[in-house]
Amino acid sequence: MSNETVKVKCIGMDEEGKGIIKVRGREVHVPYLIEGETAVVEVSQKKNFVSARAVKIEEKSKYRAAPKCPHFYQCGGCQLQHMSYQGQSEFKQNIIEKLMKRYQKINPILTMEDPYHYRNKMLSTMAHDEKGRVVSGIYEEYSHKVIPIEECAIQDRCADEIIASVREIMRTYKMKAYDEDREQGFLRHVLIKTGFVSGEIMVVLVVASPIFPGKNNFVSTLLKKHPEITTIVMNVNNRKTSMVLGETEKVLYGKGYIEDTLCGCVFQISPKSFYQINPIQTEVLYEKAIEMAGLKGSETVLDAYCGIGTISLIASKGAKHVIGVELNKDAVKDAVKNAKRNKITNTEFYNEDAGQFMVRLAEARQKIDTVFMDPPRGGSDERFLASLVKLGPKKVIYISCNPVTQERDLKFLTAKGYKVEEIQPVDMFPQTFHVECIVKLSRQING
Repeated sequence: MSNETVKVKCIGMDEEGKGIIKVRGREVHVPYLIEGETAVVEVSQKKNFVSARAVKIEEKSKYRAAPKCPHFYQCGGCQLQHMSYQGQSEFKQNIIEKLMKRYQKINPILTMEDPYHYRNKMLSTMAHDEKGRVVSGIYEEYSHKVIPIEECAIQDRCADEIIASVREIMRTYKMKAYDEDREQGFLRHVLIKTGFVSGEIMVVLVVASPIFPGKNNFVSTLLKKHPEITTIVMNVNNRKTSMVLGETEKVLYGKGYIEDTLCGCVFQISPKSFYQINPIQTEVLYEKAIEMAGLKGSETVLDAYCGIGTISLIASKGAKHVIGVELNKDAVKDAVKNAKRNKITNTEFYNEDAGQFMVRLAEARQKIDTVFMDPPRGGSDERFLASLVKLGPKKVIYISCNPVTQERDLKFLTAKGYKVEEIQPVDMFPQTFHVECIVKLSRQING
């Protein structure tokens, strides 16, 4: 293994917000280094793996800022707190510009007024420290060591207080946190979901065994401390797995779900429901996506990857008919419930693979005017995109949380007769390198 210390200038930043330097003609990526800065950097090489860290920043960027969170450099949950919010926004705008400017001029990124405490979902892992005290937090990056976190700069403040109370109650009742290595202990994680509009709060206790000693006392003590909690659910996960939630659930208090309002629609959120984690920016994102679609009231719309029906139900106000398709059967059940809850009758939902479903629609000569697609981080596969082209909607509104895979998919669609009309970045995840992007494509008649 070889180590060397060099003084270098940062020449750029990668998609994960790391600074790029050149050492002996080789590109090296350095965490927490900002483009334009001069720094002393320690570079280590072990076989083919090169890592680097900034030892001292000699010339600071105008965008350098002191992180709000004391855990920032250990935690890994945020990557950009060392940059001012203006710096973060420019970094994200540049990422989209570099990837997509050849398709169309990029709109200025839609940012947040207050880029802190925006998350409506908080997951805390329970553990014991070296002295055997109960702690809670998140796993250190690339490890299974829990970093104790008292307060998080991007999560809901009320959730932090509830987690602190859970730790205190565990100490009072001598309840053990689950130890993964020994496969001993009881409480694994605490998941909290908050309705930003409704104010409803769900606490999910993820436990290793269905036998919960002192359950009633635990629940009543937690509710006494936090009467704002509207439901408590016990989720049993007794498997050796990195998955947080298990299959079995039992409602300990309340109705077992919360509701929240988004773009005028009410959504039911259960422990396993996927729901966007930044409700303020989700409204900005969806309203922009609907605006791009330019619905006139006569269209048939397909929402591929529809989840619990958020886009479907919001789009239904401006369309004649909306079809949602989703592979996760629980999400489809939630989507049907949400349509009923909002008294929306012009939507239908299917539990199926979206690509296969579109091929069937195309073969049946079903006319679809607009397709909304919001795939997972990996983007869409070629089979899905080929199905989309076969279906041939006039407009495609492509929402993505990973512009790299989105750009790859745009290459395919633009080669098959679609034209990019508008590109809109949205900052859904301040303090992190993630950036959401909406792209409007239209089918060229001669395509």
